[in-house]
Amino acid sequence: MPVNLKSKKRLVSRMVGVGVHRVRFNEEHLDDIADAITRDDIRSLMTANTITIKSFTGTSHGRAQTKRIQKGKRGTKQGSKKGRKGARVGKKTVYVNKVRALRYLLKVSKDRKEITNESFKKIYKKIGGNTIRNKAHLRTVIAEAITTQKS
Repeated sequence: MPVNLKSKKRLVSRMVGVGVHRVRFNEEHLDDIADAITRDDIRSLMTANTITIKSFTGTSHGRAQTKRIQKGKRGTKQGSKKGRKGARVGKKTVYVNKVRALRYLLKVSKDRKEITNESFKKIYKKIGGNTIRNKAHLRTVIAEAITTQKS
């Protein structure tokens, strides 16, 4: 006749802090489990792998992630945008990105020794003052600086 080990399962689940259904008993050592009375007895059985705890299986988050990515892509085409251009990307962010790109280009041309330090400083200040519009404009300004140096 099989031994009723419900109370032992309850005790193990309370000790470990898991649900009753995650507690597994080894079928070959049920007599040892039935003889275990104290918590120390149960602990020794757990170290001997007679009593094991089933690993926790959580809910997969993969589908939720793909849904979130799809939702982020929706409504970004031209007809769905509301508000002016500055409402989505601020003026300051645009300015900072532009200035960083232009200063990097200017530094590259200085490192290549295309322009002198004096012309570098002049053009650098123009970039900071938003006088230079874009990369193409910067290239023309650098080209003018080079021609003035040669003449």
